[in-house]
Amino acid sequence: MKFNKRVLLSAAIACIGFTAFAQKDSGFGIKAGLNYNQNGDLIASVGDGAENIVQGADGKVGYHFGVFGKLELSSLYIRPELIYTRTSSSYDVSGSTNDYDISKLDLPVLVGVKVIGPLHVFAGPAFQYMLENDLEDFSINDAENDFTVGLHLGAGVNLGRLGLDVRYERGFSENEAEFVGNNVTDISGRVDSRPSQVIFSASLKL
Repeated sequence: MKFNKRVLLSAAIACIGFTAFAQKDSGFGIKAGLNYNQNGDLIASVGDGAENIVQGADGKVGYHFGVFGKLELSSLYIRPELIYTRTSSSYDVSGSTNDYDISKLDLPVLVGVKVIGPLHVFAGPAFQYMLENDLEDFSINDAENDFTVGLHLGAGVNLGRLGLDVRYERGFSENEAEFVGNNVTDISGRVDSRPSQVIFSASLKL
């Protein structure tokens, strides 16, 4: 997985550097914002031979910040981003609410089109490297895959150097992590770390 992390960081630096200097109309900048996330199902059992308990996630607010580059191509543009993201969701397990927190590096590579005036729409793959995951009150293993791929799609407006956008992110495949309870009467199971989130961002072109 260390190899994948180096590939992700190298690709981000190369893409942002290329878009920043390829044309005079291109540029780079910083961005930050909030995200409302729901992970996949949690499947748990209490004791030996118990039936599985399936719980869907309740969404919670997280945050992100990072850098971007942008290459203008007439009415189209290409925009790679390198973002640190912290997401949170919660599960009701055996009568208690437990938060599931994830931190990761995201590299979306977006292709956008100008619609009218400052309005534009965009979509593209998002390559993700998980840095850490934590399930409150449980001991949890790393997810099956540190490196995953999802999809970003959304719309935004540009107001001079300031940009505002809203987008939806969805992971393509399940990426489960196993957990066990910290008490003698252990609850054990697995939780799907795949993201499903709405992201609100503000960006500033430097």
